[in-house]
Amino acid sequence: MTLDFFWLTACAFLLGACPFSLWLGALVLRKDIRRYGDGNPGAANVFRAGNPALGMLAVFLDIFKGVPAVYLADNALHLPESQLLFIGFAAIMGHAFSPLLLGRGGKAVAVTFGVLIGLTRPDMLIPFAAAALAAFLVLESHSWIVLVAPAAALTYAYLSHASGAVMLFLAGILLLFIFKNARETNGWPHLKPWLYRWLQSRRQV
Repeated sequence: MTLDFFWLTACAFLLGACPFSLWLGALVLRKDIRRYGDGNPGAANVFRAGNPALGMLAVFLDIFKGVPAVYLADNALHLPESQLLFIGFAAIMGHAFSPLLLGRGGKAVAVTFGVLIGLTRPDMLIPFAAAALAAFLVLESHSWIVLVAPAAALTYAYLSHASGAVMLFLAGILLLFIFKNARETNGWPHLKPWLYRWLQSRRQV
């Protein structure tokens, strides 16, 4: 463990803890975005507050939070894989349990994308993103969609004999997402109406 590891972990956590979406809502919209949607201080509720352009900026900032620390740790300082993943998870935890919001953070989906981008690890990013896109196309519930992504990435990591550090990192993300989405995932996921109608029509053929 080096001094670089400790200060980058702290920086990753603190940057992840910055509630940019909440600040944008307060400064630009003059609204508390936690009064919309699921009540979280994430970018999705900036959209729900009525400003798509600002919502896109909020998404970009939430993704960006996950990039700098892990990218610097990997490409400038060349820290070991286990330390890179720990720094990345610190950024995710900072967003999910922000001390600036007394531990009440967002669901950490966008910042997780940012961490995977910063790690420049297509073996994790591609399964995560592909599964999220596929789930978005066929599932109705946003909460189930975000659970599919880390579950798929973890499954791919297991099948491709990834390191224990990678498996632990992805399992931690999956458990965090389950915890953050527990209230919205009661019962089985529902298919999109168009897919349900198509399956019904196929049964009648």
